[in-house]
Amino acid sequence: MSTEKPNPGMFKRNPPIAGEADAIERAKNGDADAFSKLYALHKRRVYTLCLRMLGNVTEAEDMTQEAFLHLYRKLGSFRGESAFSTWLHRLTVNLVLMHLRKKGLQLVSLEETINPSEDDAPKRDFGSKDLNLSGSVDRVTLERAVASLPPGYRMVFVLHDVEGFEHNEIATMLECSTGNSKSQLHKARLKLRDLLRNPEQLATVPARSKEVVH
Repeated sequence: MSTEKPNPGMFKRNPPIAGEADAIERAKNGDADAFSKLYALHKRRVYTLCLRMLGNVTEAEDMTQEAFLHLYRKLGSFRGESAFSTWLHRLTVNLVLMHLRKKGLQLVSLEETINPSEDDAPKRDFGSKDLNLSGSVDRVTLERAVASLPPGYRMVFVLHDVEGFEHNEIATMLECSTGNSKSQLHKARLKLRDLLRNPEQLATVPARSKEVVH
């Protein structure tokens, strides 16, 4: 019986891309056209990840460019021990987190793990799959709901439910406890359920830009 663990992400990662491996090797050897191909293959998902984490189109565009500049410098260190998309996304996540820290933003609200109110108390184990968010929900509405989450909630939700990171990985990235990561995810899901049940609350949240950096 296979012990491989499925990706829990709500938005699944793409399967391996034809021609990607060859482009990676050629780009490592300085082939500019090969690097341009990697950029074309991955720019949309890197931009989307930045936008989900930052909630700001201009910052997302800037961080996408920064991610590919960083990729250009670091590509030689890619050893193929994980999927290239996974490696690139982790690189991007780390850059975004560094960007937020430089701005002096608190990535996770620690107070949310202390004495939660009865209304917010979990009705199930932290970190378990939320079936209420797994049904047929309009993708645009869901994206707008995610964008409207408080920064700390949004960050953990994107990292866990969208990108598929484990809580211990998130705790390391956000410099918080595993329990804090689980608590933030639970509260993010509660908030999302409320937003999806009452979409009028999303009226002031701008729709995500359909533009992709070039």
